[in-house]
Amino acid sequence: MDSAPKWPAIVLKLAAIYNLAWGAWTILFPNHIFDLTGIDRPNYPGIWQCVGMIVGVYGIGYWFAARDFRIHWPIVLVGFLGKIFGPIGFVGAVRSGELPLQWGVTILSNDLIWWVPFAAMLYLAFKHHSSPDARYGALPLDQRPKTLVSTGEEVDQFLANGNKLLVFVRHAGCTFCGETMTELSTRKDGLRAQGIEPIVVHMSPLADGKLLLDRANLSDVVHISDPTCSLYRRFGLPRGKLSQLFGAEVWVKGFQAAILKGNKVGKLQGDGFQLGGAALIDSGKVVRVFPARNATTDIPSLNECRLSLKTTEASR
Repeated sequence: MDSAPKWPAIVLKLAAIYNLAWGAWTILFPNHIFDLTGIDRPNYPGIWQCVGMIVGVYGIGYWFAARDFRIHWPIVLVGFLGKIFGPIGFVGAVRSGELPLQWGVTILSNDLIWWVPFAAMLYLAFKHHSSPDARYGALPLDQRPKTLVSTGEEVDQFLANGNKLLVFVRHAGCTFCGETMTELSTRKDGLRAQGIEPIVVHMSPLADGKLLLDRANLSDVVHISDPTCSLYRRFGLPRGKLSQLFGAEVWVKGFQAAILKGNKVGKLQGDGFQLGGAALIDSGKVVRVFPARNATTDIPSLNECRLSLKTTEASR
């Protein structure tokens, strides 16, 4: 299992110190911030002191969350939501004339400067908990999902015979998963004419995978269920980075795949960060791996497959 980066612990401890200091300042000197910003002192300073108490208590939570933000992500989430809603309320109060613009100094230090690191921590926590290691790593080996071939054969035994093009798709709910399988349905006959059998590798259970293939006119194609992504890792297909999952190209192609081509977005089933790709196999030996450069998956052309196989034959 991947180790947690160090910077979130530093950020959360800084946030804890800031919240505790700000909370203590507000409780001990409830009128100070009003004097600094030129606002009339409140009639009931005890209410403002309660705000200071709440902010200070968040500081305690942040300090404990610094031990491992991936485990204590709900604390980070609640803090992040407060830092989103606070500025929204401030904008409304400024527009109505209830607060002067100079009060925004408090919004800047309490909320805005923390948006990016808190959002990044939540992203990393979600990525961590989406991984097969996090979901299945604590289970005994005999209780973890197995990698299964729809023919009932063992994986290595199945891969050992003939030329095969393994097409690794994204999770079943991804629009690019449907697009890849639709494209494969138009390529399968050409591949078979070259003596290459197309195989779909997915992260869903076999029964769900069969439904996916049936919808894409691939009912005659063998598929492999790999919920733990062991085959994905075996062939060196990585989990995606932020730019690979949400970059400009992905948004453009996602619009084309989902809206223009009708490949619907569905429920997340599998590792949402796992990228796809393809692998050309010759009697169990890897000829070439075609990793996807981002969330989209391009199936290698017939010419690429032919040249790769010829190169392998020539080197024998």
